[in-house]
Amino acid sequence: MEKLLLFVIFSSGLSWGRKVSIPPGPLLRVEGLPLSLRCDVSDYEGPQEQDFDWKATRGVETIKVISTFETTFPDQSLKDRVESEDISVKRLGDSTVELRIKKTKITDSAVYTCSTPSTDSVMTGNYDASVQLRVIPDTLVLAPEAPAVSVFEGRPIILSCNISHDTTEGIYLSVTWSFKKDQSQEQDLLTFGPDVAVTVGGNFTQRYADGGMHLHLDIGGSYSLMLSGALPEDQGMYVCAASMWTREQGVWNRIQEKTVLMGQVAVVPTAESFTVQVLGSTILTVGDTLNITCLISADDYAVLSLEVTWLLNATQVLAHLGQDGVVTKTSNALSMSKVGEGIFRLEILGVGLLDMGFYSCKVRAWAQQSKGKWYLAAEKTSTPVLVSLKDSNFTVALDSPVVAQYMGDPTELVCQVPNISHLWCEHMSVSWFYSKSSPNNDQIIADTIVSLNENGSLSPSEKYRSRIQAGYIMVTKLERATFKLRFLHTTKADAGDYACSVTKWASSHHGDWKKVSEHKSNSLKVSLASKGPGVLVAARAIRPVISSGSTFEMTCQTRLKNIQADVALSVLILFQEGVGGPSHKLAYLSPELIFKLEDGQESSHKDSLSLVRTGKEEFRFRMQNVQLTDRGFYFCEVGVWTRQDGNEWTELVKGDSNKVSLAFEHTRPSFTVSVSSDTTTVYPWETVKIACTISVSGTFFNKDEVAYEMWWYQSGLRGPGGLNLLAYMDRWGVVKKSPRNDSSDCSVERLSEQKFALNLHGTQESDAGEYYCTATPWVRLNGVWIKDPDILSKKIFINVKFALWNSMKLPLLYGACASLTMGLFSLILGFVCARCCCRNTTQTPRSHIKLMDMAM
Repeated sequence: MEKLLLFVIFSSGLSWGRKVSIPPGPLLRVEGLPLSLRCDVSDYEGPQEQDFDWKATRGVETIKVISTFETTFPDQSLKDRVESEDISVKRLGDSTVELRIKKTKITDSAVYTCSTPSTDSVMTGNYDASVQLRVIPDTLVLAPEAPAVSVFEGRPIILSCNISHDTTEGIYLSVTWSFKKDQSQEQDLLTFGPDVAVTVGGNFTQRYADGGMHLHLDIGGSYSLMLSGALPEDQGMYVCAASMWTREQGVWNRIQEKTVLMGQVAVVPTAESFTVQVLGSTILTVGDTLNITCLISADDYAVLSLEVTWLLNATQVLAHLGQDGVVTKTSNALSMSKVGEGIFRLEILGVGLLDMGFYSCKVRAWAQQSKGKWYLAAEKTSTPVLVSLKDSNFTVALDSPVVAQYMGDPTELVCQVPNISHLWCEHMSVSWFYSKSSPNNDQIIADTIVSLNENGSLSPSEKYRSRIQAGYIMVTKLERATFKLRFLHTTKADAGDYACSVTKWASSHHGDWKKVSEHKSNSLKVSLASKGPGVLVAARAIRPVISSGSTFEMTCQTRLKNIQADVALSVLILFQEGVGGPSHKLAYLSPELIFKLEDGQESSHKDSLSLVRTGKEEFRFRMQNVQLTDRGFYFCEVGVWTRQDGNEWTELVKGDSNKVSLAFEHTRPSFTVSVSSDTTTVYPWETVKIACTISVSGTFFNKDEVAYEMWWYQSGLRGPGGLNLLAYMDRWGVVKKSPRNDSSDCSVERLSEQKFALNLHGTQESDAGEYYCTATPWVRLNGVWIKDPDILSKKIFINVKFALWNSMKLPLLYGACASLTMGLFSLILGFVCARCCCRNTTQTPRSHIKLMDMAM
């Protein structure tokens, strides 16, 4: 135990004394790159700030490099580099410095020694430390191979980066691939090295684990990273970086890094070129074989795995071919097969009435991102193809005897079977279809309007249900095979292509109805007259604005064209800061005259905007308290509405007015401040209120756009300085008061937005004098607070009266009482002394007295 104690004491003793430390070496650095060597000193005596000297030894020659104490310390060969600050010493603290070289040279290889002059009372510890530095040439060269500019989705992206450098002992190499999308932050994909380890970027860990990223190394210095199964999000700029590393004190230290751009890679999505189309015979007779083909194409078809589904009437699944090539079907009468690349055929033997309808092909394209992992690259459904049965004695004609000339006029469509006398069926049903006209004659899916079944029951579609239930669309059966569709009020949305389909029904031996055949008419285009509806809107300013704080008024007058139906008007007020700039919505008045603020105006103009209807086709917009930010152009957008779907409004047409300019010159406001007091004469210990009122003239500002700093001063009668600052309130309402020697005190209060008051409590004689206040206005313009010049009020005199009787009555009363008390006390004291102390108790004998008298 004694030996252990002695060892601890001895070790502690050795640790005492100055200690100079420098990073252990040897150190390897690359030519042309910056270098920093840190030197610390601890456990020293003397001044807190220590000085340092740096020297370099090459072989047997030692030269001075730089010092924190001597400016003439550097060797003559290093003088130019020190003066140009290529070599410098940076003090990081009192006991820490750093030797810095901006661009190292091969000749900088040496043993560097850091030493500190002694400031200790006893020479203990070490006063210098050395490290070996070796500077090697810069031989790192990056020569990347440009990747493909465009890659189809699912194809690999190959990133090859050729790296060459001289092999040096202690130097290790790492390679990093990264990419960047547009303006987003650069993301690391993978890093190889410096110790043959692989580091994967956080967003690509799972992809690497799934085999979606492969690293290839060649002996010749070629490093390649392959991204298999390119995704659309892989599109971007790819970068290759190489770094040189050394291992110092067990920690990797990067001494050099070079980065080069490999190139921009665009990934072409499969969905852009993916098409699905159905071809085949669509008009058959009962018992024929239906044979239709689904054609699938894509720019890079080979990387896709397809999943094909045949649908009837968009919902009924007929057959399905999975990715694994397994076919599932709903009937033995149909078959599905792949007859070529991207060609899938559907066959139905002995078609009947139940096989009629719209056939479509739904295809899902899967792409492989990594081994065994697929993702959905595209999904598309072909345009439906109508398959119907022939009936040579059955044709359907569609006619429009009544066509609307203007918005709101009625339109009638008549669907009939002309050769009805030859039909043996007992009942007929009808269905009406609408499709929007296409300028390119592209086939568009038809929407069902309404159906009238074999029993005469209506079945409206969801889209037209409300209009049919409200009576705006009516279907009637005129004869056994004549049907009429009537639009009570035609709208702009009703223009398009119409068709009808008539179905024959026969009664079966079970008593129910069976569909015999169905025929569809040709399309009939319905459009409004060439003179379409319109609305003219004129805006006019009726109250100009000359300054901020004024009221702006504008009227919107409308005139309708080619509109005869009962309509209602809505108006939207819009604002532009400049001609051609973006429009901002301010206020909206609905067809039901419900007012609403738009575009966040609830907070900025909650109580200052109004929009009312002043006539049948006239509206008035008013904006109170106009500010500088309100300058610009105002206009109206008027919509014409009609009730087409019961309680729902349908817009027929809308129009914009001309733009009305709101402009006025901006004049800065002027401020004045006045001072007043509730009284000018007070007695001691009373309270006086001194109010300062600020008046504003010129441009008006909201209360949130102006603030004030207030100062109250006193010019005393007997004050030492003559002028005293009493209190100060900044523009945020924080009050500061000056220290006072008297027993009186003061307080500050804000009476209103522009009125402030100073209260003097317990006034004293020293509070008499002249009082005035100073105000500093702050105005916010375009979001920036600007300080206006100080304004000074007039002075007001406060007199503190001295009440003589009130000040003397207590001293007189106290003096009288004291005098009376002392007098009584003196009388009593004299009486006591006379009675007790001055009385003669010795009786002189009369004989003696007589003798004395005789002798005298």
